[in-house]
Amino acid sequence: MAATLKDVANRAGVSTSAVSRTFTDGASVSVKMRRKVEKAAAELGYSPNFLARSLTTRRTKLIGLVSNNFHNPVFLEVFDLFTRALQERGLRPLLVNLSNETDPENSVQMLHQYSVDGVIVASSTLPPAFSKAFRDKKIPVVNTFGRYSSSPEVHVVGIDNAEAGRMAASELVSRGYKRVAFLGGPESATSTQDRLKGFREELRNHPDVSVSHSFATQYSFQAGRTEMLRLAKDDLAEAYFCGDDVLSIGVLSALKDVGKRVPEDVGLIGFNDMEMSSWESIALTTVRQPIKQIVNSSVELMAAMLDEPDRYPEARLFPCRVIERATLRMRSDGQTL
Repeated sequence: MAATLKDVANRAGVSTSAVSRTFTDGASVSVKMRRKVEKAAAELGYSPNFLARSLTTRRTKLIGLVSNNFHNPVFLEVFDLFTRALQERGLRPLLVNLSNETDPENSVQMLHQYSVDGVIVASSTLPPAFSKAFRDKKIPVVNTFGRYSSSPEVHVVGIDNAEAGRMAASELVSRGYKRVAFLGGPESATSTQDRLKGFREELRNHPDVSVSHSFATQYSFQAGRTEMLRLAKDDLAEAYFCGDDVLSIGVLSALKDVGKRVPEDVGLIGFNDMEMSSWESIALTTVRQPIKQIVNSSVELMAAMLDEPDRYPEARLFPCRVIERATLRMRSDGQTL
């Protein structure tokens, strides 16, 4: 049978409360006592029961990691980074799939049942009401990849999606394209709205460039492929800014099926710079958002909130940059990045 706290106390010749304090963060215990207890625990193979301890400390160290983008391969990287970063801080991730959820109250109730200490909403498509619902219930929350605001209601960590749209538009103009288009994800997603807004704002500075837009039903390969096959029934634009790399890869597949070459016939620039985009068979030029820095900053902020729950909401923004590969023609000045 597994060793118990009482077994460790008997082995070390101390009280059970001394053992409990030794394995409780922040509890007062002498160096001599700690060494004695840890030595006994190691000899017995004892591991603290975190769930039992939470009954005393009222802290489970569980962090709800909430998302609705499980069909997007980039979130495999996101979840890997999040789980490792949380575990390195002694926190335990609880992954929650909200792909079919529309009512934030259902999510709040479910995570309350698990007694989570905090929630990270890792999504650019869930409406801000999801994050706010946790805050209203006094649950520390961080909205990773959320919509930027100069006065956010909850902590937000991510990028300025409108600026990313402007960056993509500027890149297409620099390549000499005169008919460009935005192919976004779900129209209701704030990330889609903001990337389109920035894209169109930048192109207003170039009246000789015509612009159109359309939307895929979700951020997925099949949705991008389906939308491009629909667009290919009419005249195509010279170049497309796809609001996500996985959409771009679906678009590449559709263009190949209709006999269009990239970049000779149609140019593409994606968004995210997920690992697959660098594969030789894809070689997608894209706007990179610094996912690792965003994740680490989100976990750092969550850890700080556990000690300071009333911390004033802040927005942390990280810059994007264009990653040059092979899906756009050469810049009009003859230079590459």
